[in-house]
Amino acid sequence: MLFTSLEYLLFLPAVVFLYWILPRKFRLPMLLAASWYFYMSWVPAFIILIVGMTLFNFLFGGILYRAQNNRKALFTFGLVVNLLCLGIFKYANFMVGSASTVSGWLTGHNPEWMVNIVLPLAISFFTFEFIHYLFEIYRGNKPIDSFVLFALFAAFFPTQIAGPIKRYSDFEKQMAEDESKRFKLSMLDEGLPLIITGMAKKILLADNLSIMVNMMLKDPLSYGAPELWIFAYAFAFQIYFDFSGYTDVARGSAMLMGYKIPINFNMPYIAKNASDFWHRWHISLSSWLRDYLFIPLGGSRGGRWLTHRNLLLTMALGGLWHGASWNFFVWGIYHGLALIVHREFNFLKERIEPLDAFCKTKFWNVAAILITFHAVCIGWIFFLVKDCSVAFKIIKRLLLLSPTFSAAEQSEFLILRPELPTVVLVAVALTGILLIANLPLSYLGQKSVFRNSPPFLRAAYCCLLVLLMVTFLPDTTEPFIYFQF
Repeated sequence: MLFTSLEYLLFLPAVVFLYWILPRKFRLPMLLAASWYFYMSWVPAFIILIVGMTLFNFLFGGILYRAQNNRKALFTFGLVVNLLCLGIFKYANFMVGSASTVSGWLTGHNPEWMVNIVLPLAISFFTFEFIHYLFEIYRGNKPIDSFVLFALFAAFFPTQIAGPIKRYSDFEKQMAEDESKRFKLSMLDEGLPLIITGMAKKILLADNLSIMVNMMLKDPLSYGAPELWIFAYAFAFQIYFDFSGYTDVARGSAMLMGYKIPINFNMPYIAKNASDFWHRWHISLSSWLRDYLFIPLGGSRGGRWLTHRNLLLTMALGGLWHGASWNFFVWGIYHGLALIVHREFNFLKERIEPLDAFCKTKFWNVAAILITFHAVCIGWIFFLVKDCSVAFKIIKRLLLLSPTFSAAEQSEFLILRPELPTVVLVAVALTGILLIANLPLSYLGQKSVFRNSPPFLRAAYCCLLVLLMVTFLPDTTEPFIYFQF
């Protein structure tokens, strides 16, 4: 059930209506039933997986909390069980395929081993929430006593499929307040604009950009550097509007029932360095990786080079979390190296006073944003292109600004090709507009201009977005990119 589907547009009002008219003691059980129904709308059989993992972690959390001895061994066991579930369903195909390839290299005969395990929806997200829960219990925090509350923590339908990754202590407080919660018009005032804005990001921007991205992805090496930069920019905005659009709809849906979900994006394309980018992009994941991977590995406590190792391992594993494919691993390594370069640059600034002074100028602030944005765009090539050798060739062509055609063949340039669909030209123009508008729109967002504007202007804005979505609705709606993770 996609957020942009008719089914969801019927499902959400029905759940919100039931939530507020039912007696308070029935609200959370109803919300849990609705969330499990939402999960079953894709593959009903996978409800066994999420219910089974929920039951295990609920019972095991209580055992771990009450244990007086061998707590570390118990915690390790719980961690392994969760990681095994994630590994079997998400990485078994990848590991068997990789083993088959290595066997072919060593023996000269490719055995073509393979398994066909279907990836359950949202397993990466709810597994990370379970691991976070066990970590916090191991650290001495009290577990959730009610199975309904615990099950809803993982299954809550607005965040179920692609996050944001919740923290149980924050969410438990909101569920505990359910008995005293009352409907307020401010919930509609905050929630509906978020839902409409999120759907507009997805339908108007991400889905239209995806048409060009998918077209060029079929044979990216047939394009020159100018076209490939358009390709990289287009995907950068596609994935941002796709994922942040999902998050907006999720947060807006939760607000209609009085739940506040953490912000997952904070204008990432105005980041001034790699570290700043990860404080703005997929915030719930980057903070999870920091708290439950980077810090347990040693964080920055072991000195300069051990910190670099921990950064590289954290981002490499974070890359693999995104998908069972070598290109995601390389993407993670790329961002790990970017974080290391940023740290080394900071060390250099501390030793060279003129450089430090230059980095505080307005010129450098703008330059840093441009450099970081283009570095992120190059990284997205690894994320998007499954074949790493092709990805490296694309990046080489981008950096060398090399065309694939002679001066006599300029008619082959993307926007001049006569057979090109009009929608692709629209996507090219849209990419240019977004590039130009990125900084001013981000500035307006930082100043909360929309939130502070008069109600009639916000209503007019929402109506305009709905009209635009109806007018420019693509022929097909793409699934949210992060649904596959």
